[in-house]
Amino acid sequence: MAKMTGSKAANPGARPRVLLIITQDTKEVEARFLRQTLEGAGVDVVHLDPSVRRDLGGAEIGPNDVAAAAGTTIEAIRALGHEGHIHEQMIRGSIAAAHAYAAQHPISGILSVGGSMGTALAGALMQSFPYGLPKLIVSTMASGFTKPYMGVKDIAMMNAVCDIAGVNTISRGVYRNAALAVAGMARGYDAGAVDDKPLVLMTTLGTTEAGTRRIREALEADGCEVMVFHSSGAGGPTLDAIADDRVPALVLDLSTTEIIDHLFGGLADGGPDRGKAGMAKGVPTIWAPGNADFIIGGPIEVSQAQYPGRRYHKHNPQLTAVRTNLDDLKKLADHLAAITAQAQGPVSLFIPLHGLSSHDSPTGHIHDPSLPAPFAEYARGVMPANVDFHTVDAHFNDAAFADAIIAKARALLAQRQLQNA
Repeated sequence: MAKMTGSKAANPGARPRVLLIITQDTKEVEARFLRQTLEGAGVDVVHLDPSVRRDLGGAEIGPNDVAAAAGTTIEAIRALGHEGHIHEQMIRGSIAAAHAYAAQHPISGILSVGGSMGTALAGALMQSFPYGLPKLIVSTMASGFTKPYMGVKDIAMMNAVCDIAGVNTISRGVYRNAALAVAGMARGYDAGAVDDKPLVLMTTLGTTEAGTRRIREALEADGCEVMVFHSSGAGGPTLDAIADDRVPALVLDLSTTEIIDHLFGGLADGGPDRGKAGMAKGVPTIWAPGNADFIIGGPIEVSQAQYPGRRYHKHNPQLTAVRTNLDDLKKLADHLAAITAQAQGPVSLFIPLHGLSSHDSPTGHIHDPSLPAPFAEYARGVMPANVDFHTVDAHFNDAAFADAIIAKARALLAQRQLQNA
């Protein structure tokens, strides 16, 4: 059953508050228009103004407040004389000031309008707030590379179309739509829906979905909430962020694509810390080398040049599955051994002996039945003593392999329940 906490549960008759982030020193007209539109749509506005050049007043959280939250003054920040250093201070102060305000006066949404600097500040601030809180950035950067601004949080971006320089017939519609969208989300925002179900985090790709679906459905039938993440570069890091942000009961890291691609320069590189967050908190973790049979490369001509002498499967015009060899799989085992050795809770590793994905199956395009057994033998030899090691005489997508993981997951969840009783 869901528990109700937060602003809506505590004060159901109050108008929701929206945090508006926009600099008045360069965007005074836009700030005024956005406030009027938001207030007209039934929400209260908390304007955070991270202006540096001048303070026009009227913002609930003004430039002096931002500077003070950063432990300095706006005059001292101006005196830095370097836009990068100034920006760092204003980001730090904005995040601190926003959280200090929200701790006393809960907010129901965040709206930002800005160029590259404003977007970077707003993105960092929004990433520091929880999942579920409505977050929208109107930006001149929205038509380009947006990952640095969104990170792994649920942030929406809207293309500003025009430069943010006044209100014209196009920008008026963009700003109005953005304000109305956030106001609507804020009015419907429920800060208090907290699920009491044990939270299980799991990675997969389409090539291992048959097996992971069986696992998910079994654990959901047991009463767990199962969040599944597509391990294509952002999914795994998102899982790690949620593992760090929340208190999961179990992590099922069953797709190692992002680690393989990190080790060998593939497109779905999850970074050097992929998979560490949950284990560092002591969250029980089950690993399996799903999708370790391939590196995700670019177009086939590019992949053939980058990884010569391999086997290739053209997934689509943009992506190619490049077959891994035994040396690659040994490097994966070494990497998993290194990161699992640091785990603060129980860790298990399950290796299927008849294939690691649908590509690595009798009907797949890069099947190699000679690799899983020596890979498993090598992995058994390098895994640290804290890893509970298993091999299963099945393919990854076979029911037998899924059932082995389900049994272990249930045992770990039962152990956790006893510890929490």
